[in-house]
Amino acid sequence: MPPKFVAVMPAAMPELASVTSLASSALKQEELFPIREVSRLTGVNPVTLRAWERRYGLIQPTRTDSGHRLYSQADIDAVRSILAWIERGVAVSKVGSILAKSTSSRSVAAPAYDEVSTDDWSQWQDQVRNALQNFDEPRLERLYGQIFSCYPLPVVFQDIFMPVWQELLLRQDEVGQRGQWLMLDGFLRGRCRQRLQVRRGETCDRVLVVALPSHCRELELLAGALLLHNQDIDITVMGPGVPIGDLALICERMRPQALIVFSNQPPGAEFPQQLVRLALGLECPVALAGDSADLAEESLAGSAIACLGNEGRLMQRRLKQFLAGHLDT
Repeated sequence: MPPKFVAVMPAAMPELASVTSLASSALKQEELFPIREVSRLTGVNPVTLRAWERRYGLIQPTRTDSGHRLYSQADIDAVRSILAWIERGVAVSKVGSILAKSTSSRSVAAPAYDEVSTDDWSQWQDQVRNALQNFDEPRLERLYGQIFSCYPLPVVFQDIFMPVWQELLLRQDEVGQRGQWLMLDGFLRGRCRQRLQVRRGETCDRVLVVALPSHCRELELLAGALLLHNQDIDITVMGPGVPIGDLALICERMRPQALIVFSNQPPGAEFPQQLVRLALGLECPVALAGDSADLAEESLAGSAIACLGNEGRLMQRRLKQFLAGHLDT
């Protein structure tokens, strides 16, 4: 039976009904978008979308009996992920293997609560977008509290808020998008700092998290640090933009149990060697986290640098193993 096509409503529609409606969720699961609408939503022209499908297999839309392409919300999210990697300098020919590895990491790390339909996350994202379109910070604050009451921290940041932030970042040239991005960026940075302060206590392990110049934005660093945090680890964040030459002095005086370098940029040819040289001059162990951890894992194999990955639950588990000396490097 061919997939049911549901007409797409304008972007300025009122906020979606509560996620408690099972009928609404079932309808959204069947919602499919024609290529022209996907092009409007993502800014990628139809010729490029077809090329990504045929040449690289990056997206696999459904076909109608007449051969027309219809894209799911998951396909649209994949297009935005592809754009994000290209924006970071990764060649489109290499994006497929990165996305596959990221999906594999998520499936390994995901506990039972991830069985909740991602359509629920999408509906929350729509409500966040609506609050941002109206520059309604009190409503954004309420949504933040409601979402936290429904989901654990990794889902809140990594699966609901950060995809909206990334989407707006990529569309800053459009009218109104930069203002919305700035509002969400400032809001989330404040909430990350607040949660990092609240979670700080008298713990046995103090970990320093830094980002080198141009390796990530401040919110990405703060959110990554928050995802690494747990009750047994005191996370101190410095940066972004710490020169690699300053880290030996900083670690000598702060004496952390471990140094974590956070990076979301594709690692250049010199980056793994820089980290290895850095580790040789420190008394504490060094780990790499963020998107670069997956990309540089092979080049760092056999070195003293541990790769923690880029998925929140996986990073936290690997950090615990790393501090206990049980994570292979």
